[in-house]
Amino acid sequence: MDNHIRNMAEILENKSFFKREDSDPGSDQIPVRVRPPWQDIAITDLEPDNGLLVTHVNQTRDLLRVQGREAHASDTQISEEWLLDHNLESMKLTIGELLSKGKVIWDNDHPTMKHIQFSADIVNDFEYRLFEAVELYHSRIRWLMEGSRRMFGLIKGTRVGVLVDTSDANCELGRLQNFQEGLLSLIDEQLYCKKQLYFLSFSTDVSPLWNHARDVNIRILHEARQWVQQLQPCGGCNLLKAMKKVLTVKELNSLVVISGTCPDQTSDIFIDYIQQSMLGRKLPVHVVAYDCSNHLAHATLKKLAEVTGGRYHCYSSDSKDPIYTSSDVYLLWKESQKALDVLGKIKEMRQGMIGDALISIMQEISTEVAKLPPTCFLPRPVCHDHPLCIEMPHFVPKTSSDWLKKNGLKAKKLNLYQVLAPNAFSLVEEFVPILRKTVSSTLHEKAMMQFEWHDGTMKNIHVDPPLLYEYQKQLDRIVRTYERRIEWLTTMSRRLWGTVCEKRVIVLIDISGTNSMYIIHIQHSLRLLLEEQMTNKDCFNIIVFGSEVKAWQPEMVPPTPENLQSAWKWILGLRCEGSRNVVGALQRAIEVDPKDKVVEESQGIYLFTSGVPDQEKHAVGAYVAEVCGGCELHLHVCLFAINELELHGAVPARYATPTETTNILKELAYTGNGRFHWFRETGIIESDDINIILSEIEK
Repeated sequence: MDNHIRNMAEILENKSFFKREDSDPGSDQIPVRVRPPWQDIAITDLEPDNGLLVTHVNQTRDLLRVQGREAHASDTQISEEWLLDHNLESMKLTIGELLSKGKVIWDNDHPTMKHIQFSADIVNDFEYRLFEAVELYHSRIRWLMEGSRRMFGLIKGTRVGVLVDTSDANCELGRLQNFQEGLLSLIDEQLYCKKQLYFLSFSTDVSPLWNHARDVNIRILHEARQWVQQLQPCGGCNLLKAMKKVLTVKELNSLVVISGTCPDQTSDIFIDYIQQSMLGRKLPVHVVAYDCSNHLAHATLKKLAEVTGGRYHCYSSDSKDPIYTSSDVYLLWKESQKALDVLGKIKEMRQGMIGDALISIMQEISTEVAKLPPTCFLPRPVCHDHPLCIEMPHFVPKTSSDWLKKNGLKAKKLNLYQVLAPNAFSLVEEFVPILRKTVSSTLHEKAMMQFEWHDGTMKNIHVDPPLLYEYQKQLDRIVRTYERRIEWLTTMSRRLWGTVCEKRVIVLIDISGTNSMYIIHIQHSLRLLLEEQMTNKDCFNIIVFGSEVKAWQPEMVPPTPENLQSAWKWILGLRCEGSRNVVGALQRAIEVDPKDKVVEESQGIYLFTSGVPDQEKHAVGAYVAEVCGGCELHLHVCLFAINELELHGAVPARYATPTETTNILKELAYTGNGRFHWFRETGIIESDDINIILSEIEK
């Protein structure tokens, strides 16, 4: 150590060690490299500081993570918190707020009556914001009905305890697999981001996964998933014992109780214990009634959420209606109803009265604007004028009649007579020689029963309970298939057109003067048709008709992307005028593309109209019967109902009541071997494709 210090001292005393290269130009020593002096560099194209210009990569990651959390802050807010910033009062959309924007005028002749004047711009803007608010609430409700939120609601808290009902009633055969899949999605979508988790299953006894709450990491989440996959039904529903156990875990700040049946204890005893145990402790309980049909269970679980300051969520696999009784969804639905009530008040204002006050809305329209047609002010969907977003269907669509040939009860051999036939026996009456008389078969009432057969005869049948139970399960599965078919038929362009099944398609569009206020609706309907159902056809054409008939192309053309975009540009230029020359449109469709050209492939004509043809019913029916008879040509009618008759331009040659219109067009569709589809802006009124599925369900 002394030698080391001595050497360092000698180095420090050597002055030549500190000489710079430029201090002794004549020196023979090896020059020492000198660091060049600092130079200022001017940079003119600096990017603005957006908060991410940092000195370390970890800091950048932290900032990005924080920004992501801020962007999705509403994803973690329950409806009560979310509505603090989005209710009608905070957005200043109450009727009182609107009335405060009016000007009060007192009438000397009627001093007790109040007269309020409003600017049209104020009322229109207020109404538009209300519609936006309603759509915001509905969008939030749809978000709450996605993924694990539909089954279990939105989970709050950072240190969460999850109590899972594994009773026989909740995890019986047929329910356990779906229940486990739901719990796994809950872990993957919501629980993974919590700080601590605690899992406990309860039936007759309780079984915790861990003795205390565990910090969330990959290993803990893996253990939780394995635990969920190993759940098995075992006994009753001792929710009281489960609550006693979980209340001993002091780290938790939120509980989730998932139960599908009524607790073993009475509601009064259970709730009284919870109230006493929760004194002086804030531990909200989020209660989930999972696919439960017991009203006593719902009442008990609601009370549990109420006394603990938590929330109630209801899930049903059969219907979406019960979810509207859930705390989060109900608050949003209630707020949307308030918005609709305000819209109703605005409608009253436009009629001149609200309560006992006179209302007048002052229109401020310039001379130039007044010259424009009313159709220029119609609301348009988002990206209405943009090019088509063309989709290729993944399968060939079929009419419900053809679909049932493969999926109907008869095709699946699920007809009641088909199921009972192997154990059905006819009544026998024969002559027995040994007894020397005619003997009739008798019914053994303990093993058989008499049942009227489809041909009117009586059969003695034996019903095997396991066979009947299996038959009921098969019926339940086939009914769910039918319900999915109906849901598919009521979405997207099928809600407006039904299923377009033919390979050669001609679309006839009614652009009579009566439809002038619905031209945007007609164009949007055609847009959906071209985007979703036309790309897998062999050829198509579009013909519009008022008093005159116009075709997009002289003959049918293939539905290439270029042709579809060209058709859409042509559709955007349509204007409504004249009456309804339906026969002229049919002649243009059939005589230019005659039926003798189509030998093997069927051809479909889709008539999209809002009223009866100009021509007499018998004349149109006779013409359709003549051209559609004996060939694969089908005339389908799509009737869109309008709220009221608004005439702009020529008056239609014939007018009929809604009932008469429906009957005439339905008869026209059946004469043309086609289907009838009737809808309005709010949804489908009648559809042959849906009716045939409903009749199969009723069987």
